[in-house]
Amino acid sequence: MREITLSQAVNEAIAEEMRRDETVFLMGEDVAEAGTPFKVLSGLVEEFGTGRVIDTPIAEPGFVGLAVGAAMTGGRPVVDLMFGDFLYLVMDQLCNQAAKQHYMSGGKLTVPMVLRTNLGATRRSAAQHSQSLQALVAHIPGLKVAMPSSAYEAKGLMKTAIRDNNPVVIFEDKLMYQDKAPIPEEDYLIPFGEAHIKREGSDITLIGTSSMVQVAEAAADMLSAEGISAEVIDPRTLVPLDEAALVESVKRTSRAIVIDEGHQSYGVTSEIASRLNEKAFYHLDAPVLRMGAMDVPVPFSPALEDITVPTPEGVAENARKLCSGELIHAA
Repeated sequence: MREITLSQAVNEAIAEEMRRDETVFLMGEDVAEAGTPFKVLSGLVEEFGTGRVIDTPIAEPGFVGLAVGAAMTGGRPVVDLMFGDFLYLVMDQLCNQAAKQHYMSGGKLTVPMVLRTNLGATRRSAAQHSQSLQALVAHIPGLKVAMPSSAYEAKGLMKTAIRDNNPVVIFEDKLMYQDKAPIPEEDYLIPFGEAHIKREGSDITLIGTSSMVQVAEAAADMLSAEGISAEVIDPRTLVPLDEAALVESVKRTSRAIVIDEGHQSYGVTSEIASRLNEKAFYHLDAPVLRMGAMDVPVPFSPALEDITVPTPEGVAENARKLCSGELIHAA
């Protein structure tokens, strides 16, 4: 095992799949010469050339539409959407075209396309470059949605996504690109729809997505020092969701907090919490709590931005209250 960054893991996954399958190609703004603003894709154009690593115009609806057509006719495009906030520009191509072609063609057409983009606040990028919009696409039947929480998940999920015959959207947290994790030298895939128990516990279940897994783990460390045993689970994919693993954990612990960096209202936390309430109701000793971003545009002010998203301290405080019998609504 060696340790590499999340950025390197994504780069490695795409390179390996492009070597394995000549129908895989990469396209997006600044993916070739610049390697994206985060330098995640640096070096790929030198190996594969501009015929397979394609710099596009600043025209997201156009190049995502091209990718949908390419996927329907034998290609396996990996589309780089520079910021997750730009999803609004490609909702027709992604949600009306890519997501529905298999259904509308009676199974004759597939769209094996990966849209990789990012999420996350606290980077001081203001309201139009700091959003976490995974709930928007998770709502659309026909799309799969993956959210890696480390370099290990980033590589395994990316390789699985590229080989999938359905359109997949992968969200990577912008602040995690330099985070390192042990990665096997040999080839590996992470199946969609299989959650990972990051830490076993008996008193409360903390379900986190993407970087919120790290927030949950930090909160679990705090709680452990106080004698509270927290189980931490990473769903890895929102669609398909490993509902059975989440429900089974909550049945064991009888309490749960769901943590996601998207806005709290009508979001990922609401969906997962509602499923737990439906499937584990008679095992719960307290309401399932939700912790998401405040329902406000992400502020540019560092002091304000830092308090809009869940923190380890906030998760730990809510867990204490649940375990002590206080019934609260998470802010």
